Amino acid sequence: LQIQLSVIAWDPLNPAQSDRRFRIILSDFMILVFFARIVERVAREAPGVSFELLPLDDDPHELLRRGDVDFLIFPDVFMSSAHPKAKLFDEALVCVGCPTNKKLLGNISFETYMSMGHVAAQFGREMKPSVEQWLLLEHGFNRRIELVVPGFTLIPRLLSGTNRIATIPLRLVKYFEKTVPLRIVTCPLPPLFFTEAVQWPALHNTDPGNIWLREILL
Repeated sequence: LQIQLSVIAWDPLNPAQSDRRFRIILSDFMILVFFARIVERVAREAPGVSFELLPLDDDPHELLRRGDVDFLIFPDVFMSSAHPKAKLFDEALVCVGCPTNKKLLGNISFETYMSMGHVAAQFGREMKPSVEQWLLLEHGFNRRIELVVPGFTLIPRLLSGTNRIATIPLRLVKYFEKTVPLRIVTCPLPPLFFTEAVQWPALHNTDPGNIWLREILL
């Protein structure tokens, strides 16, 4: 790899005239709360630059290793140590449900949290668990998941009119607060936080185009 890196000569990038296309793997959650404003900025500064936003793959690290994607954007706990990465932001996970759910009028106990039906997101053909499921399982908590969906953004609407709950990123709750309001409830779980990060191929570390978009992301 070191020999390969040493012989690559990257073309300089003029953003205003570039027609570069970036392939990025990220979740629907991150498209809504983070990447949409990146698209808006790039459209102003580099109107010829385009994006291919890809769903979470069963083996994103292999795609990154081959240089088939330019960036991975997801929780850093799922990232490989073989490639450079950078922190985007820290995120909290909160327990939510429909505002009409009478079980959520006050704080709920741990037993109630575990006994209620949950909605959760899973990703890829292998239906890999999302970050909150990974964190909860790390603590030894195995919820009763009654509804599995292929992305975070489906969860708020599917909680409406039901007694189910979900544990989702706080930024997602705030994004939907005007269209699909949710009730945030306090439950006796350990604080659940994760770090969203961006990772790029070591092969592209000195690529001017990769560096340019990296600086916008960060």
